[in-house]
Amino acid sequence: MARRSWAFVVVSALVLGASGSAFADSTEPPKRDLPDYPGRPPRQTTPGEVLLWVPRVVFSPVYFTTEFLIRRPLGAIISEAERANLPQALYDFFAFGPDHKAGITPIAFVDFGFEPSVGAYAFWDDAFVKGDDLRAHFSGWSESWLAGSLVQRTRFHDKDSVTLKLSAMRRPDQVFYGVGPSSLQSAQSRYGEDRLGASATADFHLWRASKVEAAIGVRQSSFYDGHYQSDPGIVEQAGAGSYPLPAGFVSGYTSEYNKVAIALDSRRPFPDEGSGVRLEAEAQQGSDVSQPAASGWLRYEAAAGGFLDLDGHRRVVSLSVETIFSDPLGSRAVPFTELATLGGDGPMPGFYAGRLLDRSAAVGTLRYRWPIAPFVDGSLQAAVGNVFGAHLEGFDTRLLRFSGAIGIEADSSPDSNFQLLVGFGTETFDHGGQVDSARLLVGVSRGL
Repeated sequence: MARRSWAFVVVSALVLGASGSAFADSTEPPKRDLPDYPGRPPRQTTPGEVLLWVPRVVFSPVYFTTEFLIRRPLGAIISEAERANLPQALYDFFAFGPDHKAGITPIAFVDFGFEPSVGAYAFWDDAFVKGDDLRAHFSGWSESWLAGSLVQRTRFHDKDSVTLKLSAMRRPDQVFYGVGPSSLQSAQSRYGEDRLGASATADFHLWRASKVEAAIGVRQSSFYDGHYQSDPGIVEQAGAGSYPLPAGFVSGYTSEYNKVAIALDSRRPFPDEGSGVRLEAEAQQGSDVSQPAASGWLRYEAAAGGFLDLDGHRRVVSLSVETIFSDPLGSRAVPFTELATLGGDGPMPGFYAGRLLDRSAAVGTLRYRWPIAPFVDGSLQAAVGNVFGAHLEGFDTRLLRFSGAIGIEADSSPDSNFQLLVGFGTETFDHGGQVDSARLLVGVSRGL
């Protein structure tokens, strides 16, 4: 079955909880003859398979959880779905057209501690001419939590593309804890954000998994006092003296920005083995066009990682380090949503998005990723890092935090992927390093 068909059914089945019996065909396909497995020569054990026992022993409790509570049940569901012809039935139901190049599917996303969202995701490949793909997404929960995006992606030279994107979001439950490495979980507050954006991105693939990306765009953000359950709003928390209102909150900003990113990656594409080295660098310059001169900033980051495929079948252990910097280009401070940040979909996912903010950040991550099902991977990661002042000013190992996370990911589309993640984060080591942050999310990420 084609890659799009399998990726589509994995995401659809996980999100909808579909049952194979509803689509079962009364006539099963004929079974193939059993191969002569005993007649094959014995397979030689590789050094990677021997080394694989080390993390298996160390992480045996985690292995038990992922093997018997995630992989095997998921594998059984997929096997039963295949016997009932569910993949093709779901694909035919949600995708239409002569070649199934268009479709629409419901999506849902829950990041516990925030408002959930439900909506729809639509695609149309080769919409007007060959290589022209359209994507649309809409989701929300109430009139105060709405999000949507429109994407036109033109593909050429096989993997290269130019993407035009419009996006809008309104949500009242963003989190803020203050700025700096020692911000406290007890200072949690909520702010609302209205955001509009438009961008054009050119993506050029180079040798193996290497690529260059360049983008220009405009982004308008306004902020207001937020709410979620019993959490105080940011204005109330600032009034209580927990911290001052951050730069850019009162006035908002309208930013024009340009970005360039390059990744040098020696790994070969799937299904080849996953060993290699990756180097990344990115720079983004922005200016607030709604303010006088001297209101710009420069955000730049660099990362390096090494990847070892333990058995040649995409069971990969990796170690990476990353630094992020955000500097003003004039006398005005950088808006708080443009600062270096850790948490959420970025490094240290055991923390909420926006949990850690400051002028710079440094983090190291150890990760193990392994295949569970077609286009579905398990992920286990541990990270140590934190945010600091300008250019890592005030860096101290006692101010570092720990983040741990385990989950599964269905890599089905650059615009919308299924995630299930459980994570946690700690206070700084000099504050005791106790766990004070937990995160659980499940659903289709929005890709805004």
